[in-house]
Amino acid sequence: MTDIAGAPVHARPRSAAREAFAALWSRPQIRGCMIVTALYLVVAMAGYAHLLPDSEATVGDAQQPPGWHLATLLGTDLLGRSVLWRILAGAQTAVTIGLATTALAVPFGTALGLAAGYFGGWVDAGVNWVYSVVVSVPDILLITAISYAMGKGLESMCVAIAATSWVGIMRLVRGEVMKHKGSDYVLAARSLGAGSRRIMFSEILPNVVHVAIVTSSLVLLAAIKGEVILTYLGLGIQDGASWGLLIAGASQDLTNEIWAPLAGTVAAMFLLIYSLSTIGDALRDVLDPRAV
Repeated sequence: MTDIAGAPVHARPRSAAREAFAALWSRPQIRGCMIVTALYLVVAMAGYAHLLPDSEATVGDAQQPPGWHLATLLGTDLLGRSVLWRILAGAQTAVTIGLATTALAVPFGTALGLAAGYFGGWVDAGVNWVYSVVVSVPDILLITAISYAMGKGLESMCVAIAATSWVGIMRLVRGEVMKHKGSDYVLAARSLGAGSRRIMFSEILPNVVHVAIVTSSLVLLAAIKGEVILTYLGLGIQDGASWGLLIAGASQDLTNEIWAPLAGTVAAMFLLIYSLSTIGDALRDVLDPRAV
Protein backbone atom coordinates (compact mmCIF):
# COMPACT_ATOMS: atom_id res chain seq x y z
CA MET A 1 0.00 0.00 0.00
CA THR A 2 1.28 3.49 -0.89
CA ASP A 3 0.12 7.03 -0.12
CA ILE A 4 -0.44 9.83 -2.66
CA ALA A 5 3.27 10.67 -2.81
CA GLY A 6 4.13 7.07 -3.53
CA ALA A 7 5.70 6.40 -0.14
CA PRO A 8 4.81 3.04 1.37
CA VAL A 9 2.25 3.10 4.14
CA HIS A 10 2.59 0.34 6.67
CA ALA A 11 -0.61 -1.10 8.12
CA ARG A 12 -0.95 -0.92 11.88
CA PRO A 13 0.08 -4.25 13.38
CA ARG A 14 -2.74 -6.17 15.00
CA SER A 15 -2.63 -7.01 18.68
CA ALA A 16 -2.12 -10.56 19.87
CA ALA A 17 -5.75 -10.72 20.98
CA ARG A 18 -7.00 -9.69 17.53
CA GLU A 19 -4.72 -12.19 15.83
CA ALA A 20 -5.94 -14.96 18.12
CA PHE A 21 -9.58 -14.02 17.50
CA ALA A 22 -8.98 -13.90 13.73
CA ALA A 23 -7.32 -17.32 13.82
CA LEU A 24 -10.28 -18.77 15.73
CA TRP A 25 -12.92 -17.04 13.60
CA SER A 26 -11.35 -18.31 10.37
CA ARG A 27 -12.23 -21.92 11.28
CA PRO A 28 -15.91 -22.69 10.57
CA GLN A 29 -16.30 -25.18 13.42
CA ILE A 30 -14.82 -22.76 15.96
CA ARG A 31 -16.90 -19.92 14.52
CA GLY A 32 -20.07 -21.93 15.10
CA CYS A 33 -19.03 -22.76 18.67
CA MET A 34 -18.28 -19.10 19.35
CA ILE A 35 -21.72 -18.11 18.08
CA VAL A 36 -23.37 -20.75 20.29
CA THR A 37 -21.40 -19.53 23.31
CA ALA A 38 -22.36 -15.95 22.54
CA LEU A 39 -26.04 -16.97 22.48
CA TYR A 40 -25.71 -18.48 25.96
CA LEU A 41 -24.11 -15.24 27.16
CA VAL A 42 -27.01 -13.29 25.67
CA VAL A 43 -29.46 -15.56 27.50
CA ALA A 44 -27.61 -14.98 30.79
CA MET A 45 -27.58 -11.20 30.31
CA ALA A 46 -31.25 -11.23 29.34
CA GLY A 47 -32.00 -13.09 32.55
CA TYR A 48 -30.25 -10.49 34.68
CA ALA A 49 -32.06 -7.76 32.76
CA HIS A 50 -35.37 -9.52 33.57
CA LEU A 51 -36.08 -10.06 29.88
CA LEU A 52 -36.55 -13.83 30.10
CA PRO A 53 -40.00 -15.31 30.79
CA ASP A 54 -40.75 -16.21 34.39
CA SER A 55 -39.58 -19.80 34.86
CA GLU A 56 -41.76 -20.20 37.96
CA ALA A 57 -45.01 -19.18 36.26
CA THR A 58 -47.65 -21.82 35.50
CA VAL A 59 -48.25 -22.06 31.75
CA GLY A 60 -50.37 -25.23 31.52
CA ASP A 61 -51.43 -28.45 33.13
CA ALA A 62 -49.03 -30.67 35.07
CA GLN A 63 -46.74 -32.73 32.83
CA GLN A 64 -48.36 -31.42 29.69
CA PRO A 65 -46.84 -33.01 26.56
CA PRO A 66 -44.87 -30.90 24.08
CA GLY A 67 -46.97 -28.60 21.93
CA TRP A 68 -46.58 -26.00 19.23
CA HIS A 69 -46.84 -23.07 21.63
CA LEU A 70 -43.38 -21.71 22.51
CA ALA A 71 -43.92 -21.98 26.26
CA THR A 72 -44.95 -25.63 25.99
CA LEU A 73 -42.51 -26.58 23.23
CA LEU A 74 -40.84 -29.07 25.62
CA GLY A 75 -43.92 -29.63 27.77
CA THR A 76 -44.43 -28.71 31.42
CA ASP A 77 -43.26 -30.13 34.74
CA LEU A 78 -45.26 -31.41 37.73
CA LEU A 79 -46.23 -27.85 38.69
CA GLY A 80 -47.26 -26.83 35.18
CA ARG A 81 -44.16 -24.69 34.63
CA SER A 82 -42.60 -24.38 31.18
CA VAL A 83 -39.64 -26.74 30.77
CA LEU A 84 -38.16 -24.48 28.08
CA TRP A 85 -38.28 -21.41 30.34
CA ARG A 86 -36.60 -23.40 33.13
CA ILE A 87 -33.88 -24.59 30.76
CA LEU A 88 -33.16 -20.98 29.82
CA ALA A 89 -33.05 -20.01 33.50
CA GLY A 90 -30.73 -22.96 34.10
CA ALA A 91 -28.47 -21.68 31.32
CA GLN A 92 -28.24 -18.37 33.17
CA THR A 93 -27.21 -20.22 36.32
CA ALA A 94 -24.63 -22.32 34.45
CA VAL A 95 -23.03 -19.31 32.75
CA THR A 96 -22.96 -17.40 36.03
CA ILE A 97 -21.34 -20.30 37.89
CA GLY A 98 -18.75 -20.78 35.18
CA LEU A 99 -17.76 -17.14 34.81
CA ALA A 100 -17.78 -16.36 38.54
CA THR A 101 -15.73 -19.44 39.43
CA THR A 102 -13.21 -18.68 36.69
CA ALA A 103 -12.97 -15.05 37.79
CA LEU A 104 -12.15 -16.21 41.33
CA ALA A 105 -9.89 -19.21 40.66
CA VAL A 106 -7.78 -18.06 37.71
CA PRO A 107 -6.38 -14.77 39.14
CA PHE A 108 -5.85 -16.38 42.54
CA GLY A 109 -4.04 -19.41 41.15
CA THR A 110 -2.02 -17.30 38.71
CA ALA A 111 -0.88 -14.91 41.45
CA LEU A 112 0.17 -17.73 43.78
CA GLY A 113 1.97 -19.58 40.99
CA LEU A 114 3.76 -16.41 39.90
CA ALA A 115 4.93 -15.65 43.45
CA ALA A 116 5.95 -19.23 44.24
CA GLY A 117 7.84 -19.72 40.99
CA TYR A 118 9.65 -16.40 41.09
CA PHE A 119 10.64 -16.06 44.75
CA GLY A 120 11.09 -19.73 45.65
CA GLY A 121 12.31 -20.44 49.18
CA TRP A 122 9.79 -20.05 51.98
CA VAL A 123 7.23 -18.48 49.63
CA ASP A 124 7.30 -21.54 47.39
CA ALA A 125 7.20 -23.85 50.42
CA GLY A 126 4.22 -22.02 51.91
CA VAL A 127 2.23 -22.04 48.67
CA ASN A 128 2.96 -25.72 48.11
CA TRP A 129 1.89 -26.49 51.68
CA VAL A 130 -1.47 -24.82 51.07
CA TYR A 131 -1.75 -26.68 47.77
CA SER A 132 -1.00 -30.00 49.47
CA VAL A 133 -3.64 -29.36 52.13
CA VAL A 134 -6.29 -28.56 49.54
CA VAL A 135 -5.59 -31.55 47.29
CA SER A 136 -5.45 -33.91 50.27
CA VAL A 137 -9.17 -33.32 50.87
CA PRO A 138 -11.52 -34.84 48.25
CA ASP A 139 -13.10 -32.10 46.17
CA ILE A 140 -16.65 -33.16 46.87
CA LEU A 141 -16.07 -33.08 50.65
CA LEU A 142 -14.47 -29.64 50.51
CA ILE A 143 -17.20 -28.26 48.29
CA THR A 144 -19.88 -29.77 50.50
CA ALA A 145 -18.28 -28.31 53.66
CA ILE A 146 -18.04 -24.81 52.15
CA SER A 147 -21.59 -25.04 50.80
CA TYR A 148 -23.01 -26.00 54.19
CA ALA A 149 -20.93 -23.32 55.94
CA MET A 150 -22.07 -20.55 53.56
CA GLY A 151 -25.53 -21.92 52.82
CA LYS A 152 -26.73 -23.71 49.71
CA GLY A 153 -26.93 -21.10 46.98
CA LEU A 154 -25.32 -19.61 43.91
CA GLU A 155 -22.67 -17.61 45.80
CA SER A 156 -21.58 -20.51 47.99
CA MET A 157 -21.29 -22.80 44.95
CA CYS A 158 -19.04 -20.30 43.18
CA VAL A 159 -16.74 -19.97 46.19
CA ALA A 160 -16.74 -23.71 46.89
CA ILE A 161 -15.86 -24.75 43.34
CA ALA A 162 -13.26 -21.97 43.03
CA ALA A 163 -11.61 -23.19 46.25
CA THR A 164 -10.78 -26.47 44.50
CA SER A 165 -10.10 -25.09 41.00
CA TRP A 166 -7.08 -22.83 41.55
CA VAL A 167 -4.58 -25.58 42.39
CA GLY A 168 -4.06 -26.80 38.83
CA ILE A 169 -3.50 -23.28 37.51
CA MET A 170 -1.06 -22.54 40.30
CA ARG A 171 1.11 -25.56 39.50
CA LEU A 172 1.17 -24.85 35.76
CA VAL A 173 2.00 -21.15 36.19
CA ARG A 174 4.61 -21.94 38.85
CA GLY A 175 6.38 -24.37 36.53
CA GLU A 176 6.39 -21.88 33.64
CA VAL A 177 7.70 -19.08 35.84
CA MET A 178 10.52 -21.26 37.16
CA LYS A 179 11.60 -21.90 33.56
CA HIS A 180 11.40 -18.24 32.55
CA LYS A 181 12.99 -16.54 35.55
CA GLY A 182 16.48 -17.59 34.42
CA SER A 183 15.95 -16.49 30.82
CA ASP A 184 18.16 -13.91 29.15
CA TYR A 185 15.43 -11.27 28.95
CA VAL A 186 14.85 -11.52 32.69
CA LEU A 187 18.58 -11.26 33.43
CA ALA A 188 18.81 -8.26 31.10
CA ALA A 189 15.90 -6.53 32.84
CA ARG A 190 17.48 -7.19 36.24
CA SER A 191 20.85 -5.81 35.05
CA LEU A 192 19.06 -2.62 33.99
CA GLY A 193 17.80 -2.14 37.53
CA ALA A 194 14.28 -3.56 37.18
CA GLY A 195 12.74 -4.59 40.50
CA SER A 196 10.97 -7.83 41.29
CA ARG A 197 7.50 -6.36 40.73
CA ARG A 198 8.38 -5.09 37.26
CA ILE A 199 10.11 -8.33 36.28
CA MET A 200 7.19 -10.44 37.49
CA PHE A 201 4.34 -8.45 35.96
CA SER A 202 5.97 -6.76 32.96
CA GLU A 203 8.48 -9.38 31.82
CA ILE A 204 7.50 -12.87 32.99
CA LEU A 205 3.69 -12.69 33.27
CA PRO A 206 3.07 -11.76 29.60
CA ASN A 207 5.10 -14.84 28.59
CA VAL A 208 3.19 -17.27 30.80
CA VAL A 209 -0.30 -15.77 30.69
CA HIS A 210 -1.27 -18.12 27.85
CA VAL A 211 -1.15 -20.96 30.38
CA ALA A 212 -3.74 -19.23 32.56
CA ILE A 213 -5.94 -18.37 29.57
CA VAL A 214 -5.97 -21.92 28.24
CA THR A 215 -6.49 -23.42 31.69
CA SER A 216 -9.35 -21.02 32.38
CA SER A 217 -11.41 -22.79 29.72
CA LEU A 218 -10.96 -26.04 31.67
CA VAL A 219 -11.96 -24.32 34.91
CA LEU A 220 -15.06 -22.94 33.19
CA LEU A 221 -16.07 -26.40 31.99
CA ALA A 222 -15.37 -28.05 35.34
CA ALA A 223 -17.42 -25.42 37.18
CA ILE A 224 -20.46 -25.86 34.95
CA LYS A 225 -20.34 -29.66 35.10
CA GLY A 226 -19.56 -29.63 38.82
CA GLU A 227 -22.57 -27.48 39.65
CA VAL A 228 -24.90 -29.73 37.63
CA ILE A 229 -23.57 -32.90 39.25
CA LEU A 230 -23.61 -31.53 42.80
CA THR A 231 -27.10 -30.10 42.39
CA TYR A 232 -28.32 -33.41 40.94
CA LEU A 233 -26.93 -35.14 44.04
CA GLY A 234 -28.67 -32.64 46.32
CA LEU A 235 -25.48 -30.84 47.39
CA GLY A 236 -25.77 -27.74 45.23
CA ILE A 237 -28.45 -25.19 44.42
CA GLN A 238 -31.81 -26.11 45.92
CA ASP A 239 -33.82 -22.96 45.23
CA GLY A 240 -34.07 -21.52 41.75
CA ALA A 241 -33.35 -22.97 38.32
CA SER A 242 -30.50 -25.38 37.64
CA TRP A 243 -29.87 -28.00 35.02
CA GLY A 244 -29.07 -30.39 37.87
CA LEU A 245 -32.55 -29.92 39.34
CA LEU A 246 -34.12 -30.33 35.90
CA ILE A 247 -32.24 -33.58 35.25
CA ALA A 248 -33.16 -34.91 38.70
CA GLY A 249 -36.84 -34.18 38.11
CA ALA A 250 -36.86 -35.27 34.47
CA SER A 251 -35.18 -38.60 35.20
CA GLN A 252 -38.19 -39.54 37.33
CA ASP A 253 -40.51 -38.62 34.46
CA LEU A 254 -38.98 -41.31 32.27
CA THR A 255 -41.00 -43.92 34.13
CA ASN A 256 -44.09 -42.18 32.73
CA GLU A 257 -42.56 -42.08 29.23
CA ILE A 258 -42.05 -38.32 29.43
CA TRP A 259 -38.72 -37.74 27.69
CA ALA A 260 -38.83 -34.14 26.42
CA PRO A 261 -37.64 -32.39 29.66
CA LEU A 262 -34.59 -34.64 30.02
CA ALA A 263 -33.75 -34.51 26.32
CA GLY A 264 -34.03 -30.72 26.23
CA THR A 265 -31.91 -30.22 29.34
CA VAL A 266 -29.19 -32.62 28.20
CA ALA A 267 -29.13 -31.02 24.72
CA ALA A 268 -28.74 -27.52 26.20
CA MET A 269 -25.94 -28.71 28.48
CA PHE A 270 -24.23 -30.60 25.65
CA LEU A 271 -24.23 -27.60 23.31
CA LEU A 272 -22.61 -25.31 25.88
CA ILE A 273 -20.00 -27.79 27.11
CA TYR A 274 -19.09 -28.95 23.60
CA SER A 275 -18.72 -25.37 22.37
CA LEU A 276 -16.56 -24.33 25.31
CA SER A 277 -14.43 -27.48 25.05
CA THR A 278 -13.83 -26.96 21.33
CA ILE A 279 -12.95 -23.30 21.81
CA GLY A 280 -10.59 -24.24 24.65
CA ASP A 281 -8.73 -26.74 22.46
CA ALA A 282 -8.46 -24.16 19.69
CA LEU A 283 -7.18 -21.55 22.15
CA ARG A 284 -4.41 -23.91 23.18
CA ASP A 285 -3.38 -24.34 19.54
CA VAL A 286 -3.37 -20.59 18.98
CA LEU A 287 -1.77 -19.36 22.22
CA ASP A 288 0.59 -22.15 23.27
CA PRO A 289 3.98 -21.60 21.57
CA ARG A 290 4.79 -25.32 21.87
CA ALA A 291 1.75 -26.14 19.75
CA VAL A 292 2.99 -24.08 16.82
